[in-house]
Amino acid sequence: MPTLTQEPQARHDRYCAEIALQVRQLRDIVTSGADLSATVPTCPEWSLEQLVRHTGGALRWVELNVRTRSEEEVPETDVPFYEGPEKHGDPDALDAWLAETGEITVTTLREAGPEAPVWSWGWERSAGFWARRMAHEQVVHGADAALTVGRRVEVAPEIAADAIDEWLEIVEFVQRTEPDDEAAELRGPGRSIHLHATDTDEQLNAEWVVELTEDVVRWRRGHEKATVALRGPLTEVLLAFYRRLPPDGGQLEVLGDRKLLDFWLRRATFG
Repeated sequence: MPTLTQEPQARHDRYCAEIALQVRQLRDIVTSGADLSATVPTCPEWSLEQLVRHTGGALRWVELNVRTRSEEEVPETDVPFYEGPEKHGDPDALDAWLAETGEITVTTLREAGPEAPVWSWGWERSAGFWARRMAHEQVVHGADAALTVGRRVEVAPEIAADAIDEWLEIVEFVQRTEPDDEAAELRGPGRSIHLHATDTDEQLNAEWVVELTEDVVRWRRGHEKATVALRGPLTEVLLAFYRRLPPDGGQLEVLGDRKLLDFWLRRATFG
């Protein structure tokens, strides 16, 4: 089963390829005759069209930040065509906007390379940070769109595993930089969470242990006994961790302290 290489340029190229794939899949949903006014069940404040416009706008925002090598956050109001086509409810116009959005974003990220300096809100200020972040954002919002129209969600194992890694890195970052954030409530003695993908091989090592200590939340890859375990296919574990599936939905199962897992999901949220 494939794993993501540690070589920066190869990882960057893989993220760019994933963004391109996710945009193509989203375009396919837009042009499939789907009801653009349908409510997204995993983001009920949005219609399918609003989800698509949010997703494309985020890509265009990142593209401008990276292309200009911005040293501070570019306001959304400065991003050309950030909100998408003027006409609403038009799948052809939305598809054309998405196609252009995906092309310019991937081109800009590829030309920049992973180490180009760019502002970010995170622990790494580089184009590589944004390629990774957008690949995972597109995966999750692509799943939102697929679930809206009743399509099966399948995520490449190496991308799904890396998306879980990144989310845990974000939680760690918030612990360090925003000590008063809701995530601080996760800290406490002697509690832990184990994520266990049941459909991967040892090479991918798609298992995680999250320790909730009095001082910090920390994590590592591995198989260990924990206060609560979430087991199931890797894509479903990913979607549950991002609150897109209930922890006991699909082929997932929860073993141990379900209240702790629910508490984590309420406090550790992003996107």
